Amino acid sequence: MAIIVNLDVMLAKRKMSLSELSEKVDITIVNLSILKTGKAKAVRFSTLEAICKALNCQPGDILEYAPDKE
Repeated sequence: MAIIVNLDVMLAKRKMSLSELSEKVDITIVNLSILKTGKAKAVRFSTLEAICKALNCQPGDILEYAPDKE
């Protein structure tokens, strides 16, 4: 996959658990876990905004593009 999700990295940097983030952004732990593992097919801008606000970061801190190796 060309998009890498670095949510776990940002959580570690902020010393925050997935359950704490879940409470702050009002998104289930299951949905955040799907995003964290890179299995999500899409992300709403409102969700990304809430995560960035809770983690005090930029979208680029969470999402990264890496071209597929061919």
